[in-house]
Amino acid sequence: MESDPGFIAALEEAKQSYAEGGVPIGAALVSKDGEILGRGHNMRVQKGSATLHAEMSALENSGRLPASAYEGATMYTTLSPCDMCTGACILYKVKRIVIGENKNFMGGEEYLMNHGKELVVLDNEECKQLMEKFMKEKPELW
Repeated sequence: MESDPGFIAALEEAKQSYAEGGVPIGAALVSKDGEILGRGHNMRVQKGSATLHAEMSALENSGRLPASAYEGATMYTTLSPCDMCTGACILYKVKRIVIGENKNFMGGEEYLMNHGKELVVLDNEECKQLMEKFMKEKPELW
């Protein structure tokens, strides 16, 4: 799973955000056929945005798609999704959410499961270390 192109893209996005001085969270939305529809990273710091989290950025970068494009899709994210991003996954009928790690932050995982979403938590060491490093370096941003 950690070698999936979707997870690799999400991790690349997280590293890019960190390099830009932002919160190191990345995401990629992958169709049921394995095509990356969109990818993005948290842009709260870079754009001064309250809502441009990684998952929202990936959805935004997917463009306007027909509802059928989201059905059966997988959202790869390096960190457990917050309530807003959890809601977006439910709204767009994303089938599966692959989470890099949930030790530094536990989002709406129970809510996702209660809505029939498949969850995979990778407990990825690189994701954990990147987030821990950021939280120590910039606690005021977290």
